[in-house]
Amino acid sequence: MAQVSLTNVNKIYPGGVQAVFNVSLAIEPREFIVLVGPSGCGKTTILRMIAGLEDISSGKVQIGQRIVNDIPPKDRDIAMVFQNYALYPHMTVFQNMAFALKLRKYPKEEITSRVNEAAEILGIKHLLERKPKELSGGQRQRVAVGRAIVRKPLVFLFDEPLSNLDAKLRVQMRTEIKKLHLRLQATIVYVTHDQTEAMTMGDRIVVLKDGLIQQVADPISLYDHPINKFVASFIGSPPMNFLDGHVIRMNNKLYFQNGPFKVGIPEKISSKLSPYESKEIVMGIRAEDIYDKLFATEASSDNTVRAICEVVEPLGAEAYLYLRSGQNTFVARVSGHVSPVVNQDLDLVIDMGKAHFFDKTTEESIV
Repeated sequence: MAQVSLTNVNKIYPGGVQAVFNVSLAIEPREFIVLVGPSGCGKTTILRMIAGLEDISSGKVQIGQRIVNDIPPKDRDIAMVFQNYALYPHMTVFQNMAFALKLRKYPKEEITSRVNEAAEILGIKHLLERKPKELSGGQRQRVAVGRAIVRKPLVFLFDEPLSNLDAKLRVQMRTEIKKLHLRLQATIVYVTHDQTEAMTMGDRIVVLKDGLIQQVADPISLYDHPINKFVASFIGSPPMNFLDGHVIRMNNKLYFQNGPFKVGIPEKISSKLSPYESKEIVMGIRAEDIYDKLFATEASSDNTVRAICEVVEPLGAEAYLYLRSGQNTFVARVSGHVSPVVNQDLDLVIDMGKAHFFDKTTEESIV
């Protein structure tokens, strides 16, 4: 398996529209890396430039030891799995999987061996004589993956391969693809707009916005230490709560306040926030770090706020509470057995040790 390197890669379309800005990224051999971001952020364009399906305006793409800028897709030793499966409807599953090998004039025995091996890995050996119209969505996706596996390429490229599947099948297929990676020890570049897919599948995640890389890190580092407000809002479900307010000082202690919402800032981060005293700032707190006071073990006046519960969304094992305190609205994720009354006041404890703070102007993380 090969390393993939992008160095100062730009993509400018005719007319001057720039889709990708100066992207540099090193993907290690056998790494499963995920490009994630909202629609139009440039993730598929980057994947297509690696594949050779899009010209590179400037910069360098390297696969293994070769710079591949001017090498056609068929000679790059990559295999791509598309969103729409792209299977030939008149061919059987076996013929679809074998097609690329036949074009390269592999011996018939080797083609049969590779197709059977891939079908065994994916659990589709019993489907080899069927045609695509006789398959379910999940089976078609397995065939598309199998067609890539038989090539035994240096790099696998996946372009939102699960977006056409229903929710239950998506969960099943992302597990299968992760198992496949562990079994093949392949280098995989995977594009998705679904942050849950990114978090559950990637060794590292590349978060993109407007053609720019925002942050590259492993899933837990992204979740716990987002570099800016955009990453904090994009990674995690439900999204992180953001509250605008001011840093104030009372009795020689710093607080974050917006109207009746006032919480103490922990001593260990006070030094980083003291330059923002009397200035506007943004506090971020995740839904699971807000607790009902009745169930909190470390409640004090410094980290307790009163809020009105406006909506309750029961999800079985957990529930989402949509809350309001003054002008601030936020979401708490609590046990499904907590049943607050709508439009009733609740005393809530904010775990300030897990709070994030962002510069109001730059939206960069302060702490």
